[in-house]
Amino acid sequence: MAGNREFGALIRRLREKKRKNDPTFSLRQFAAKIGISPTFLSKIETGDFNPPAPDKIKRMAELLDVDADELLALAGRVDPDLPEIIQTYPKAMANFLRTARELELSEEDIEALTRRIRKRKK
Repeated sequence: MAGNREFGALIRRLREKKRKNDPTFSLRQFAAKIGISPTFLSKIETGDFNPPAPDKIKRMAELLDVDADELLALAGRVDPDLPEIIQTYPKAMANFLRTARELELSEEDIEALTRRIRKRKK
């Protein structure tokens, strides 16, 4: 089974960094916190197995203090909440996403739009 070496290497690097100050980030204990076996986590970290399910990736992100959406993207997945959000306003959301791509909006542009919309809603 071909895995995702980049994802696995990042998880290992982040986990090992946390482990320097917190022994509960050992492979076994981290796996238990996520709800997967240590063997499975080891195989993910070496890139031998594909990343786990989105809920497990979100838990990893929470524990490792990284953005869940970025970790999901690296794993080749999206947050399971997003399809429901898109399906609520399918035409508008699809139009917005296509327009953002068409205009080649940067991440910063999209973040600025988000902040502007949030500010307007307050």
